[in-house]
Amino acid sequence: MKQIKGIGVSSGVAIGKAWIWENSFLKQSEYSIDESMVNSEIERFNESIRATEVQIRELQKNFEHKVGSQYSDIFSFHLAFLKDNLLKKETENMIRAEKINSESALTKVIQKLGREFKKKEADFLKDRRRDLLDVIEKIVLNLKGTLSAKIKTFKDEIIIARDLSPSQTVSLDRNYVIGFVTEIGSETSHAAIIAKALEIPAVVACDNAVSEIRNGDIIIIDGTAGIVIVNPARSVIEKYKGRKKQLLKLKEKLLLLKNLPCQTIDGKRIVLHANIEMPEEVATARRYGAEGIGLYRTEYLYINRTDLPSEEEQFFAYKNVAEKTGSGRPVIIRTVDIGGDKFISALPATGELNPFLGWRGIRFCLERKDIFETQLRAILRAAVYGNLKIMFPMISTIEEIREAKKVLHKVCSELKKEKKKFNERLEVGIMVETPSAALMTDQLARESDFFSIGSNDLIQYTLAVDRGNEKISYLYQPCHPAVLKLIKTTVENSVRNNIWTGLCGEMASIPEMACLLVGMGIDELSMAPSAIPAVKERIRASYYGKLKEIVKNALLFDTHDEVHNYLLSRID
Repeated sequence: MKQIKGIGVSSGVAIGKAWIWENSFLKQSEYSIDESMVNSEIERFNESIRATEVQIRELQKNFEHKVGSQYSDIFSFHLAFLKDNLLKKETENMIRAEKINSESALTKVIQKLGREFKKKEADFLKDRRRDLLDVIEKIVLNLKGTLSAKIKTFKDEIIIARDLSPSQTVSLDRNYVIGFVTEIGSETSHAAIIAKALEIPAVVACDNAVSEIRNGDIIIIDGTAGIVIVNPARSVIEKYKGRKKQLLKLKEKLLLLKNLPCQTIDGKRIVLHANIEMPEEVATARRYGAEGIGLYRTEYLYINRTDLPSEEEQFFAYKNVAEKTGSGRPVIIRTVDIGGDKFISALPATGELNPFLGWRGIRFCLERKDIFETQLRAILRAAVYGNLKIMFPMISTIEEIREAKKVLHKVCSELKKEKKKFNERLEVGIMVETPSAALMTDQLARESDFFSIGSNDLIQYTLAVDRGNEKISYLYQPCHPAVLKLIKTTVENSVRNNIWTGLCGEMASIPEMACLLVGMGIDELSMAPSAIPAVKERIRASYYGKLKEIVKNALLFDTHDEVHNYLLSRID
């Protein structure tokens, strides 16, 4: 029996067999072929491409049935790559020139293309465009004749991988994949966020998991404690089976709170919303008692595709979410937050040395006003069908929100001239996720209808820590006094200016931290749907007066650990 410690990012217990997700083309054995075999080898390569196309189209069809056509476009990029003549021609030329097998020729072509993109191979493979590796793996497995076999045996298994891209995570089927473990990642990586949304237990930052775990090993995942147990003893399996039953009973108990208001014993009311990426998550949010959508991440309409979403496509997507959420229930749409670790495949990569501090969020939108205006038009039109609000991300200066509002007014004027049906009386807010924004909230409040604190990025930028870098994950400290002071400043300035403040980062989903935020005066918390019941239970068992006193004392400590330990000791 072996135990590997990582970071639990999606709660729950999973017990099953390990399935190692490897990028097969990275480990190809090269062998030579005779001149007489060249044509048949090229035909073998082309046949594998045809087979891969059929399989991807089937995946696309199934995914469209599950979550809607706009999200099945994840696979459109895969199909476009398969039809890329450069890939096909280069591989065929490599087979002819070097007289080697297709798998090796394909590997060399991909590595060559990586070098031509002026990136080191490691950077190329780590890029968010690594969805290409999904396609290459399918081609290689078809060359080996093993893809069909893998699909048939892929049931009730736990995926073990170096990393999973957002599109890979989204495509996991909860009916067959019962959990996943990755070697890299953090609590706020996009794979972790999607795992929570899909309610798949997951542990990330497990060093050497791929090398230490073998296919078929019996695995236990404790997504709460961040523990992975390999080939456990029978007594340990029975213990975790019992734990799994307990968690299911607790979940059922917490769901009884669904229709009860989230308020403290002494009457302080808090609104609980859900964070979503996909329309299918609205039903999950409603099931867990969400009062609306506090963060609709729209960039998943843009990434992993070869074109940009049209105004009509976006209009129907936003209208769909508005109608599913229900009459009067708010849906806060964050305008496209491309950049950092999310890229639009339809646009050339920027090649920035530090993308998290570069061309992203509102900076991207104000530069590419064509894309921004199309999205705003779609939101304004969809707002006729529900209580939509607009939220601008990555604000760091007051000029940015003023310029964004000018674009919004321009779009309204154009829609009026075109006599299009739309709603211009939307609340317009900003995300407070940079220290400069938090420190300027007194001024920014005069330009905003509400604030939503993006705690994931606020922590990252305040503490200068890359939230996806496992080497410095110990510095990612939600309870760091500097972070808490910026949150407190934001809330105080919003109260002074008569606007409301919410928080939509992962801090909101941790019950003791949620209580701390309530004590600071936060009006709204938005989180993964499955986190809502536990947060509601803890808040309903608390006194607002006591939480305010806890905040006062917590701000006297010097370190994250001191604050966190104090919270655990004081919040029942």
